[in-house]
Formats: sequence, C-alpha cells, structure tokens
Amino acid sequence: MIFGRSERGKPPVEPVTLKILVAGGFGVGKTTLVGAVSEIRPLRTEELLTEAGRPVDDTSGVEGKHTTTVAMDFGRITLREDLVLYLFGTPGQERFWFMWDELSEGALGAVVLADTRRLEDCFAAVDYFERRAIPFVVGINCFEGAARYPAQDVRQALDLDDGVPLLLCDARDRESVKEVLIGVVEHAMAYAAERRQAVTT
Repeated sequence: MIFGRSERGKPPVEPVTLKILVAGGFGVGKTTLVGAVSEIRPLRTEELLTEAGRPVDDTSGVEGKHTTTVAMDFGRITLREDLVLYLFGTPGQERFWFMWDELSEGALGAVVLADTRRLEDCFAAVDYFERRAIPFVVGINCFEGAARYPAQDVRQALDLDDGVPLLLCDARDRESVKEVLIGVVEHAMAYAAERRQAVTT
C-alpha cells in the first residue's frame, strides 16, 4: 500500500466485517478453534480450574483440561480482501451463560462445536440459537480416539432441522476451521435470503 492506494493502482477496499459466535459445551475446543484460525494473537480470558469449581465444572471426558474461559475468546480472520470475520468464543459453563446475550448482539451466525463423546453438552447452545433465530452450523470436533458416527445419527441425536449444516472439523487445523466458518457465512446468507423472500410473499 502506497499513499493510501494499493500497488495495483486500485483504491483500498473497505472490508465488510461480520461477527461469528463460537459456542458449545465445556472443553469442546472453542478456544482452540479461535486460536487456530485467528490472524491476530487471540484475546483469551482463561483462568485455572480450581477446587472451588469442582462441584460445578464437570471435567469427565476432559480430565486433562486445567483452564477455562471465563468471559470470551476473540480472534479475527480475513477470508477475502473484502471480508473479515470477528470471532467471539463463548464460555462453556452454565454459570457464565448470562454473557451469551451480550456476545450474540449483532452476530451474523454461530458455530456450535460438539464432541460426540459428550454430545449433550451442546444442547443448550443449539437451543439458544434456535430460540433466537440466529443461523448456526454444528461443527463436530473430531477428537482423537472419539468414535465416528454417521452425520444423520448425530443430526437425529441433536434433533436438528434438516436445514442446519452439520460439518466435521478439527479445531486445531486452520484450513478445517476456515471451511466451518465459510459454512456459517454461506448458511447465514441463505437463511437471510429465505427470510426476506418469506416477508415479500
């Protein structure tokens, strides 16, 4: 960029910025997902798990987890020159759910990250976005050693509408996460177009 103009002689593009939420149960990989894809150093609000939290933080299935998000994770990714996503990872424990309303304000859509070993942990996130008509995709985080199930079985277990995309991903892998985020944007755009069409008919 030279004197406010790109090297190709074109004026700089003012990117469209979109807000995406990353939600799901405790220990499902939300912080990892945001960190894997963010082009800036992600903002994290993680604290050590303590004995005081033991009665309320169910670590079964994630016994190696020693920290937890207490407010949010924040990251940014540029998908194209004219499209930037701001990622907001929600806290997973029930006692922090009061923050979800603030974080969801102005969101284009969401990723509900799920772990097939503890699928019930993402029910609350699915319900939250369904009740508020916020378009979302479900990303099945493929943990090593976790059983693989047909997508239709997972869809049925989560009682998802047919229109909700269900994607397999690895929250540690940048390209895998990018595909999920592109899926959210595409689904949200299609969802908005459907709603506009319903209003005009």
